[in-house]
Amino acid sequence: MRIKERGLALLAVVAVLVVALGIRVASHTSVLDSSGALAQYSGTALYAAMVYAGVFVLSPGRRPPAAGALALAFCWAVEFFQLTGVPAELSARSVLARLALGVAFDAGDLLWYAAGIVPPVLLHAAVRRRLRQLRARPASQSSSTAAS
Repeated sequence: MRIKERGLALLAVVAVLVVALGIRVASHTSVLDSSGALAQYSGTALYAAMVYAGVFVLSPGRRPPAAGALALAFCWAVEFFQLTGVPAELSARSVLARLALGVAFDAGDLLWYAAGIVPPVLLHAAVRRRLRQLRARPASQSSSTAAS
């Protein structure tokens, strides 16, 4: 089951990345340009959602709230790391560093990270709860429900 969850998490990472890049292309900016509000805020929230999914790639089986807290802590750590200037220096030399670490601290991003993590945490928790309920049904009840 862990392999299946890890695979689904990896697909979620890719899907979020495609959505983030699609928003930038649709808003007629460069894929790396986040100067517009839509590209900047959606990019920040989607980055956080991708980190949340990434937690399950690295550690499948975590409970959604714990994974959400871990993802939020990671995102905030990256944001505060920007205060050192190291990410800006690395970003000037590497597109990958720019995408992963950002360039400059923005306190507003701290809230956008949470906005990007809370919806997948709630959705994931609801899906897990529903799957547990379905598994807990007696076999006769689930077969009679399927027949109706």
